[in-house]
Amino acid sequence: MTTLEDHPADAAPAPERRSRPRHRLRLIVVFAVLVGAVVFLLFEGLGSSLNYFDTVGQALAQKHQLGTSTIRLEGTVVPGSVTRTDSGANFSVSEGSQVVPVENEGSPPGLFQANIPVVVVGHFASGSSTTFLSNQIMVKHSADYIASHPDRVRAANGTVR
Repeated sequence: MTTLEDHPADAAPAPERRSRPRHRLRLIVVFAVLVGAVVFLLFEGLGSSLNYFDTVGQALAQKHQLGTSTIRLEGTVVPGSVTRTDSGANFSVSEGSQVVPVENEGSPPGLFQANIPVVVVGHFASGSSTTFLSNQIMVKHSADYIASHPDRVRAANGTVR
């Protein structure tokens, strides 16, 4: 009669038990990677969702560093500077005594006019130019507008505010 001792190659190896510390270490590493990924996604998502803008003074001070990178420029439309063009409007925005000429391509919003605060999206024509090339104008208005023109502002459901 043949026994397992006679044929040790046929014997099934005993299952190896994983050591607890090694298993725990893997769980900790996986958990750390997951937490890191979640933190990274939150940071990137929240960081890119914030809409920052530079005032005229800030943009002029950083003009050489900004070069032709796209920014949001905030200022007040200079009275008498608005000229409608075939492709949009040319105007100037100011902050105190600092003025930046803006060449906009696209339709200005209906509330766009002189002497109102606006944010324009675009870039300087070059690192040395003060001309700002824009493709979007956002009109800023406060609750004063709603109080002055209550019949013009409608809620999404059609009611007048």
